[in-house]
Amino acid sequence: MIYMREISKLTGREYKPFNYYGHEEAERIIVAMGSVTETAEETVDYLVAKGEKVGLIKVHLYRPFSAKYFFDVLPKTVKKIAVLDRTKEKGADGEPLYLDVRNIFYESDFRPVIVGGRYGLGSKDTTPSQILSVYENLKTDKPKNRFTIGIVDDVTNTSLEIKEVIKTEPAGTIKCKFWGFGSDGTVGANKQAIKIIGDDTDMYAQGYFAYDSKKSGGVTISHLRFGHEPIKSTYLITDADFMSCSKQSYVYQYDLLRGLKKGGTFLLNCIWDEEELEKNLPAKMKRFIAENDIDFYTINATRIASEIGLGGRTNMIMQSAFFKLAEVLPLDEAVEHLKKSIVSAYGRKGEKIVNMNYEAVDRGIDSLVKINVPDAWKNARDEEPEDHKSPEFIKNVVEPMNRQEGDDLPVSTFVDREDGTFPQGTAAYEKRAIAVDVPHWIKENCIQCNQCSFVCPHAVIRPILVDEEEKSNSPETFETIKPIGKGFDGLTYRMQVSPLDCTGCGNCADVCPAKEKALVMHHFEDEYEVQSENWDFAMTVKSKSDLFEPTSLKNSQFHQPLLEFSGACAGCGETPYVKLMTQLFGDRMLIANATGCSSIWGASAPSTPYCKNQKGQGPAWSNSLFEDNAEYGYGMAVANRQIREKIELAMKEFIELGLDSDINQYFNEWMEGMDDPKATKAAAGMIIPRLTKDTGNKRGNEILKSISELKDYLIKRSVWVVGGDGWAYDIGFGGLDHVLASGENINVLVLDTEVYSNTGGQSSKSTPTAAVAKFAASGKKVRKKDLGMIAATYGYVYVAQIAIGANMNHALKVFKEAESYDGPSLIIAYAPCINHGIRTGMGTTIRQEKKAVDSGYWHLYRYDPRLADEGKNPFTLDSKEPKESFMDFINTEVRYTSLKLAFPEEAEELFKEAEANAKARYEVYRKMARD
Repeated sequence: MIYMREISKLTGREYKPFNYYGHEEAERIIVAMGSVTETAEETVDYLVAKGEKVGLIKVHLYRPFSAKYFFDVLPKTVKKIAVLDRTKEKGADGEPLYLDVRNIFYESDFRPVIVGGRYGLGSKDTTPSQILSVYENLKTDKPKNRFTIGIVDDVTNTSLEIKEVIKTEPAGTIKCKFWGFGSDGTVGANKQAIKIIGDDTDMYAQGYFAYDSKKSGGVTISHLRFGHEPIKSTYLITDADFMSCSKQSYVYQYDLLRGLKKGGTFLLNCIWDEEELEKNLPAKMKRFIAENDIDFYTINATRIASEIGLGGRTNMIMQSAFFKLAEVLPLDEAVEHLKKSIVSAYGRKGEKIVNMNYEAVDRGIDSLVKINVPDAWKNARDEEPEDHKSPEFIKNVVEPMNRQEGDDLPVSTFVDREDGTFPQGTAAYEKRAIAVDVPHWIKENCIQCNQCSFVCPHAVIRPILVDEEEKSNSPETFETIKPIGKGFDGLTYRMQVSPLDCTGCGNCADVCPAKEKALVMHHFEDEYEVQSENWDFAMTVKSKSDLFEPTSLKNSQFHQPLLEFSGACAGCGETPYVKLMTQLFGDRMLIANATGCSSIWGASAPSTPYCKNQKGQGPAWSNSLFEDNAEYGYGMAVANRQIREKIELAMKEFIELGLDSDINQYFNEWMEGMDDPKATKAAAGMIIPRLTKDTGNKRGNEILKSISELKDYLIKRSVWVVGGDGWAYDIGFGGLDHVLASGENINVLVLDTEVYSNTGGQSSKSTPTAAVAKFAASGKKVRKKDLGMIAATYGYVYVAQIAIGANMNHALKVFKEAESYDGPSLIIAYAPCINHGIRTGMGTTIRQEKKAVDSGYWHLYRYDPRLADEGKNPFTLDSKEPKESFMDFINTEVRYTSLKLAFPEEAEELFKEAEANAKARYEVYRKMARD
């Protein structure tokens, strides 16, 4: 208590082990701890004002749990208590706080009714209406125990029904909701707005920021409250005075105006004029705007940002428009604060960036268009939606979750899916339409190299081969050309784009090597209708992959990518490697994925981008913890090996029975090539149909049945452990080292972004000297860890460094060599990241990889122990001596140039040291290659 009194003196807030809030003679109280107590306080104020005797005990010191201090604050008039826990203790008779509260009354003569309930699980919001339902439950003669709030439990029926929706925020609170697009700067700008209003005025300010599970490119929703009274509303806004939407396509994807008050203001960033709004706005939105007297404004922030040079960052344009429309502050004052915040946020990036954002503020104010809403909108009607016959899981789970309505789903939706398994390929149904520009194929210029498909981070551009019958059934706009090369008899060729799945990064057009570009970026609206129909048809075309071994860059792209449409950033440097891996081995892959970027874009509900081919085969994917992913994958590899050894023993026993069966031949073929994917595929095709035949021998039939139960293991599995540098170099390094040292036949792919990409850009042991990152704000002082050479010291680990942009064929070769090696393999792939701040943008990440190698920043090599067995040097240096300037390269990335602005003298020294480190590493490699 002494310390709590001191804290109370320092903060001006009263802190005791338990604090009471509410009516002095309360009869019904809630006991809870954490942020939910603020919401409960609002509800208590609302009910007390209506004459109800309710209260709240807030727990500030949970352990030790003191009965004395609890009873000190408990009103003697209490008859019923509801205890709220934010946890679910499986197998227990109740949750922890509930059991503690119930226990302290055990020896007391004072015996109120005590019930417990759960709230906020699964990140569910807890609102005043839910808290009201708890107090209403206490009103009943027999209050429900072990209840839940925040969900609709129509299976075990634990949830309390919300019978009344109440609003409890202080009068005069201004509530604003902003729909943004990940990486457009909306969240950052709204945080600045909170800071401006909270720090520079006498108003209170609050911000909550909700995100979907995508990387940059996902939806963001900012909830801002401003007012002259303290704000206790620890929940998202459900009735807004102002709404803003920064992405035009959202009008089709989300119920944007849900909760906008009558007479509220709506600001939409779009390219449409009033006539085009009439044509393109959904009827539901038109009706809401007209029926609720909404003040409707538009602004073409996308065009303004492009003209200024800000790319897709519309944040300052939309923010200044907000301050003009919402009138939270006098406009001149708001502009002054905004421009000060720009200097603070972007000053280190240079005067040019600051001035561009100044212009964005000014143009955001001057470019608003007030829309005159016609009365006819009240009667607007949508056309009947086309039934795409999506699977039930897509309709019932994926689509509501993607509409940000997942919290509305009842528990019954997930019956028979209690283990959390999601079907593969749900990302194909999202159709996010987030690109401003998409690639347009010019067939006359195409040299059919397939490089565009090879580098596409999201697998949205693919070469399609059609036969005569398929061509005759194609849309008129599905133009094809004669294929170049051998083996294409009777086929024609097309490069097809999916506009609705494209993120618009432009890497495909950037790498196109044709003399006259065969891919140019066109506005989404110009391509959407025609190319969407063409894409839908292309997805019905039979795969021709059986005709082409993936031994070359071109041929590899005729194999379906089994990673498609992920939530990775536009231009992501990681996904092209994993996509290629699935094209080579995806029909027989097991993937253990470390937590990090690759686990987030790899499988965040409801999006599963790993998919199946036309035969129903695809990668089996699972995510482990950050620290033990290598061991997790190792377990898969060992289990797989032991199961296959069991199959081998069963086959040997069957053959020894001496039965006259033709399956003996195929058993022998399988055992001879059991580590050869092709051989096991061929043998499995002959074995599986014969496993159900009666041999006339009891033991023989038993053996065939046991093999049949394990038939999925007949084909050689390709086991991969995938993760980022934060896992491989740092947190999971110990486990990774053990797994590589084991000698097990397992493959490891490290996606090296040289920073903790998923958690905000913290420095890792992969971060090079001089790079700026979190925890290395003045530049990394020590050199990058050489993970590959550490692994190579074992002598029996296949090790390689690759960079697709520098040498695509090299990357392809490395994957095939690593997978074919009977032992551990480690591939370290250079992956440019949005955290690098590439000055030419994420549409040039592939080109950036080439620059990294040409300048000696990154090196390509292979260490193949098989060569040593042949008496050859196992180390091959595949990148040539640097021919471009190292300094020029690092000056293309903000993670280095920002150091010059913040610490110019230190930057000069660290840059020299970084270059010296890179040269020293190259010399080590060159010496190894000569020896």
